[in-house]
Amino acid sequence: MKVLVINCGSSSLKYQLFDMEQETVMVKGLVERIGLEGAQLNHQSKGKEKHVQMTDISDHKEAIELVIEALLSSEHGVLDKIEEIEAVGHRVAHGGDVFSASTLVDFQVKEEIRKLIELAPLHNPPNLLGIEAAEKLLPGAPQVAAFDTAFHQTIPSKAYMYSLPYELYEKYGIRKYGFHGTSHLYVGQRAAEMIGMDFPELKIITCHLGNGASVTAIGNGQSQETSMGFTPLEGLTMGTRCGDLDPAIVPFIMEKENLGTEEINQMLNKKSGVLGLSGVSSDFRDIEESAAQGNDRAKLALDVFVQDVKKYIGAYIATLNGLDALVFTAGLGENSKEIRAAICQDMDYLGITIDPEKNNVRGKEADISTKDSSVKVLVVPTNEELVIARDTKRLICLTRNE
Repeated sequence: MKVLVINCGSSSLKYQLFDMEQETVMVKGLVERIGLEGAQLNHQSKGKEKHVQMTDISDHKEAIELVIEALLSSEHGVLDKIEEIEAVGHRVAHGGDVFSASTLVDFQVKEEIRKLIELAPLHNPPNLLGIEAAEKLLPGAPQVAAFDTAFHQTIPSKAYMYSLPYELYEKYGIRKYGFHGTSHLYVGQRAAEMIGMDFPELKIITCHLGNGASVTAIGNGQSQETSMGFTPLEGLTMGTRCGDLDPAIVPFIMEKENLGTEEINQMLNKKSGVLGLSGVSSDFRDIEESAAQGNDRAKLALDVFVQDVKKYIGAYIATLNGLDALVFTAGLGENSKEIRAAICQDMDYLGITIDPEKNNVRGKEADISTKDSSVKVLVVPTNEELVIARDTKRLICLTRNE
């Protein structure tokens, strides 16, 4: 079975084509700057040279048309006919408390995704556009939606409820939902395989550390707690997001700076985090370089980020009543030995110690813990697309009774 996985952002579309017989990636690519000047397709077929195409791309339907054209190309494609794609899996940011697992897309599912736009106004609209465009261009292929929030639907009410008037939860669904669920699930399961134990038997903390970042406590094979909340703004300091904040600060800033709701929302989501602290960049690589050159604000930004991660790890060890494995993933978690070392420093009391030589690794699976560390510390590159492809195949096979 060949499965196309699509992840639509507001002005981008990432995709991978899987041959699910061997779970191999046939093609991966990115369409960027959709609806903007300088739009382009970056397409890489297995065993072929990378194809880059600059062209006007007005919307996500045109982007998917371009992807299909590339997949069928005699020069850089891998398909003879589009019917070879048997299903399409879509990443959807917010499933609310409606979706606790991936699901086949029908009219009702699309309507529920549409209703949830108010909870994820930046993410769900392009996700839905991608689904509707794929339905038109690949009418014979079933569509499957995989939700970033689904894995966290097992979090107990004592962890997901906010201490606000209860009727606000009843009226508006205000509660913690959590995000990056597909990533946390994949690296948690892969960590169990690396250790050689069953996933439900382990107590695992997964750290998805990138421009967007979150930490999750996994016990009994389920998410028990996670750092992101009602929106992806809660939790850790991130690239441009402020993370945890005294809520009284928001009206204080609005009054002092004479800001409206949209302006304060932009500040908290786009101008804060390590960008706001450092004044350098939202890219941790730039900040690490600047800190190494003596920039005190850049060093402060890194220190705040590390402190946040350490704080959540400590809290989640208490939540799980112990820890078997600590997992680092995503761009920063997979590639920055300095950040991993800083997070794990002075955590030997909790059984976490890493080997500096083993920690000298980038972008590949590794056990970086010392021999006497009671907690396995692992680097596991995430693979959200594979999880979506697996769910898509599973659901299609169920409908076919295979």
